[in-house]
This record gives sequence, structure tokens and C-alpha cells, in this order.
Amino acid sequence: MGKKEAMVKALCKELELRKTEFLGEQVATIYFGGGTPSVLETVEIEQLIAAVREHYDVVDRPEITLEANPDDLSEEKIMQLAVSPINRLSIGIQSFFEEDLKLMNRAHKAIEAEKCLQLASAHFDNISIDLIYGMPNMTLDRWKQNIDKALSFGIPHISSYALTVEPKTALAKFVEDGLITPPTDEETQEHFNLLNETLLSAGFDCYEISNFGKPGYYSQNNSAYWQQKKYIGVGPSAHSFDGVQRGWNINNNPKYIKSIAQNIVPMEVEVLSSTDKYNEYVMTGLRTIWGVSLSRISTEFGPKYKEYVLLQADKFIEEHLLFVDGDILKTTKKGMFLADGIAADLFMVNWK
Repeated sequence: MGKKEAMVKALCKELELRKTEFLGEQVATIYFGGGTPSVLETVEIEQLIAAVREHYDVVDRPEITLEANPDDLSEEKIMQLAVSPINRLSIGIQSFFEEDLKLMNRAHKAIEAEKCLQLASAHFDNISIDLIYGMPNMTLDRWKQNIDKALSFGIPHISSYALTVEPKTALAKFVEDGLITPPTDEETQEHFNLLNETLLSAGFDCYEISNFGKPGYYSQNNSAYWQQKKYIGVGPSAHSFDGVQRGWNINNNPKYIKSIAQNIVPMEVEVLSSTDKYNEYVMTGLRTIWGVSLSRISTEFGPKYKEYVLLQADKFIEEHLLFVDGDILKTTKKGMFLADGIAADLFMVNWK
């Protein structure tokens, strides 16, 4: 048995082993992500989806997403996916400029990104792409060209993130040697503001700080995560959440396959305290248009948590970074880019 065949078999087995975790729940989204799931053949994708349908209660029309990079999506591959159960593509474009792709050490070229989107948009209605801002030497004009190029393909969903310089990478070395100067926080915020204004004008909603979708095209999978709904992650390194605890599978492929063959899911588990759950709810809620429900905080965590969050939020409300809309605490347009930092100040840490 080949390595890929053994992995697919193990994934199907894990789905079976964990079916009791989702009793009474319906599966609304299936997401093929992490690594390079596009290496799977259509028949293998169908095999995994069949395993989900066999062991779980699946809604009539689930959102089924496949992550892929432009260099993975040949015309033949797109044609195969178009007749498979996959109904949404998430494509890691990152940039339409060659110099940016080289700096990020991406495998694909700018021309491949454009060709891939031309082919994909002819066969898929629901497509999301990733774009990176805050690149060194990226002017506002060039960033605007990136956004406009994406819009020219009629893409209904864009995920966009600020560049992070990962340690032990070529980019980190360039920065360390002074060959490249990373943008300032102010420049990065200017990129975000331009992205936000341009996409809102084009009919997108910023439903989460890094995610923009046209009405009807929000990522159901990601929205479930931000709204702290239950999910099962299958495969090496996959994370799961059931509302009470988080789990993560071992990140070693051979050990994962061997363990599953012995009917053991190789997972570490962390049980969340009330404070952990409160902090996570504040962190995810402030990043979204749904905000943080004060009544939910009081009901789920207790009145002292509501008292605390309002006390901590007061200075941000005065600075017009947060506001209360009825029962919901939200970021203002000015505060949106700063949501993570604001959330950290609202976290419960040894407060009585």
C-alpha cells in the first residue's frame, strides 16, 4: 500500500472512530485544508466525503471546500474537481506580482495565478483567494493593483492577511541583514484601510477582520470557527473543538497511521476553563461583525465577567475604538485593525 493510500484509509478510519462525538449534530461544512490536499485524486476526495456521509448526519447542501495553490490547479485538475462534490475553492494566490511571490518563496508565478483564476472561475461560482499585504516595498498603488486584479475575476470572497516574518526563513535573513526593511505598523494599517474601503465599495462585507465576502458567500467553515461552534479535525496535526475542550492530533504521519490502525486516535486534549472560554469568545467575537454578546457573557460565564468586560472596554469606548450596539460590544471602523490588541486588554487575568 502506498503512503497516500495508507493515509486516506487512516483518515476514513478516524472519521469512523470519532462518529459518536457528533451525535445529535449536523455537518454543514467539509473542509480539505492544511498541507496540500489538492494532491488527492478526485476518487480519493469522494472516498473521504462518502465516509463523512456514512458516519455523520450531513445537511442537504454542505459547503465543501478544497484548499489549493495555483501551481496545483492545472486545467485538467480543475475539470476533475468541477465534477466532484467540491463546491468551493480556496486558492493561495498571495500576490499578482512576481517580486512579492519570490520574497515569500512561493512555488507559483504571477502568470500562473492569473491563468488559474481564469480557469477556476469558468467552472466554480464560489471561490476564495488569499492576498498578503504589508509586504516590504509595497506601495499603496501596487497594493491597489493587487486588489483590483482580484476583483477583475469576479471573485466573491477574499481572505487577506498582513505578512508575518517567520523565523529561520530567507525573508527573516534579509530583514536581519538590513537588505529589506519591513513596513511600519502605520503603513500596514494603511494597506488594511485601503483593502477595506475598496472591497466595501465593491459590495463585499468585512465579516471578520481578515475575511471579506459578498452576501451569500461568507465562509461557512470559518464562520463556525469564529462563532465557536463544534468541529472535528481529522488527520495529522488537525485540531478539534467540542465547546468544552480542544484537541490536536499527533503531527507525525507514520505514527498517526499506526495509531489509527490500532483503533486509537492519537490526540492530546486540553480542557478549557471558564476563563479560557471567555477569553476565546472575546478574541474571536471582536474580530467579527457579530461582535461580543454581553448577555451571553453574563449567562455563560457569570455577571462578574460582564462587569469586567465593560470595565475594561470603557477606555476603548472613550477612544472610539469600541462601541455598544444594544447588547453587542463591537469594534468601530477605526478599532477593527486593532481588534487583537484590544481583545488582549479585555482578557480575564487574575481578576476578582
